[in-house]
Amino acid sequence: MPTRSAATRQTAAPRPTIRTATPDDLDALVALEYAAFASDQAERRAIRHAIRSASMTVLVAVMGEENGADVLVAAATLERRRGTRSSRLSSIAVSPTRTGSGLGSIMLDAAEEDAHSHGCSVLRLEVRADNGAGIRLYERHGYTRFAVIPDYYEDGMEAWRYEKAL
Repeated sequence: MPTRSAATRQTAAPRPTIRTATPDDLDALVALEYAAFASDQAERRAIRHAIRSASMTVLVAVMGEENGADVLVAAATLERRRGTRSSRLSSIAVSPTRTGSGLGSIMLDAAEEDAHSHGCSVLRLEVRADNGAGIRLYERHGYTRFAVIPDYYEDGMEAWRYEKAL
């Protein structure tokens, strides 16, 4: 069986560790929120509430750096309501230094798994109408647009609502 030379071998990019956020992640989550979003950022108290809430999940992606430190590089926040089988993905944030690395897709997969593990059969979300990268991500993952909400974001931009059966 032929072997490939070292020059032709492709090395897989390191995969992050995905886990549920803890209160110790709060500072890094706030920093990520402000780095990833120019407007409509969640405030510190809202992020703290989400971490502590029994009806919400905050997932984080952590990568080990060469110096041995773990760096929080992405996050996803999900909300569930009692009495429904749907979950809402309220946010996916990826560090601007890591965009284009597949972290959005990894976080979306993790969010779907989390929603399903909590008994949800549908995942819904809103995305800015001018967020082409986000729209492409969701549509590649099988989400279908079902509504438009005018003047949803603080700058007046409309939101497109998407959903997917899990």
